[in-house]
Amino acid sequence: MARLAVFDCDGTLADGQAAICIAMDLAFAETGLPAPERHAVRRIVGLSLPQAIRQLAPDASDSLLRDTVEAYKAAFRAARLDGSLHEPLFDGIAPMLHRLHGLGWQLAVATGKSQRGLVSLLETNALSPLFASLHTADHYPSKPHPAMLEAAMAQALAAPEQTLMIGDTVYDMHLASAAGARAIGVGWGYHECHELLAAGAEAVADTPQQLEEMIGERA
Repeated sequence: MARLAVFDCDGTLADGQAAICIAMDLAFAETGLPAPERHAVRRIVGLSLPQAIRQLAPDASDSLLRDTVEAYKAAFRAARLDGSLHEPLFDGIAPMLHRLHGLGWQLAVATGKSQRGLVSLLETNALSPLFASLHTADHYPSKPHPAMLEAAMAQALAAPEQTLMIGDTVYDMHLASAAGARAIGVGWGYHECHELLAAGAEAVADTPQQLEEMIGERA
């Protein structure tokens, strides 16, 4: 039976916090909405963009919500084109992924990030060949709906009990639970460790090295 490790992206593989906050500020300014607090933005990382902006601006009309979503996308595209976009991998992530791949783990991503953004991030860091499948908010309902993870398992021919969902938010933990998979949290992202454990994480790793050990223990 295939062993599958499915990773969230922002807050788990890469630190996109600064880029997300800047793009959100620009988008809200473009559409005339009050700038969201940085802490509030951190809390919605992981949701698909429309759901995230709806949480940040619950009273906005549907048309204003759509305009803000498009403004956010435009801000991100502009940052990517002018070279100002900065989404560094967390220290230790790349070698950990290479080692897991070498040990025979199938790797996938399930993220609220766009397909274009995810592909760009992986290509920039020469990680694309490591991943068997990519599942993004462009094609699936927002986390914690199980569709992303179910698709990853189906493509890898992996049973839920042989699948690990790894992420930094309660949305990732709830996603794993909804799909019947197991979950490991990471403590370097955007939600607190106690929240991840309460949401169903079997454990929470403090470092990528510890995460690799936890994954190995569940092989």
